Amino acid sequence: MLEELQRLVREAGKLLLKGGDAAIHDKQGHFNFVTDRDVEVQAFLKEGLLSLLPGSRFFAEEQENGILDDQPTWIVDPIDGTVNFTRGRAFSAVSVALAERLKPVLAVIYNPYSGELFSARLGQGAQLNGRAIHVSNLPLERALITFGTSPYNPQLSGVSLQAALALLRQAGDLRRTGSAALDLAWLACGRTDFFFELSLSPWDFAAGALLVREAGGLIGTPEGELQFSAHSAIVAGSPACYEQGLGILKRAMNNSLLFSDRPQ
Repeated sequence: MLEELQRLVREAGKLLLKGGDAAIHDKQGHFNFVTDRDVEVQAFLKEGLLSLLPGSRFFAEEQENGILDDQPTWIVDPIDGTVNFTRGRAFSAVSVALAERLKPVLAVIYNPYSGELFSARLGQGAQLNGRAIHVSNLPLERALITFGTSPYNPQLSGVSLQAALALLRQAGDLRRTGSAALDLAWLACGRTDFFFELSLSPWDFAAGALLVREAGGLIGTPEGELQFSAHSAIVAGSPACYEQGLGILKRAMNNSLLFSDRPQ
């Protein structure tokens, strides 16, 4: 089924790239948008995915959703990085995961601008365009950190920037890309080393979570185990960086940062 899923997602990516402007509409929250292209890509994926696995459910960003349960369910973000898409930044992705009993078992994240397709199957590793990938082994002091700013929530935005500053003082450098799905995919293939965002939906992280785990990385929440049925804060990293980065993030969330504790 993974091969059929990859073909379908590549076709969805062609819709993302097709010419012509897509109308932009405001969604609830600050700097939150949907375009007609999001809706078009999602409709295409819904038809294809439900045909690929009859009897499955469809859970996606641009629709009203019920509660996720144990049934086989496609968790879909038709365009992760919509703001990037509207501004021609060429860093957006189609993200699809198949969850069974609330755990992802298949994942595909596709950036049609670069032609990079990340995929994973539970227990069988992760790949980029058919080649095996693995997280990095760099220590935190040499790490590249990616993060989301949670712009829809001013309080979380402040904590996020505090945490980013604390991580910058301990790590190598920061990047802010605008696509959580691609942040997780890039972590899985060793291009970055640690990622956090304090409020994400299942369609933002379901596929990326499987990629990270199958590539040898760790992913969870500041409180512990990641659940795929609701909004969540997300923390992900290589084994070399995860615990140290998580500790810094938790201190930021507790408003007890020690900015003077960088090793000399």
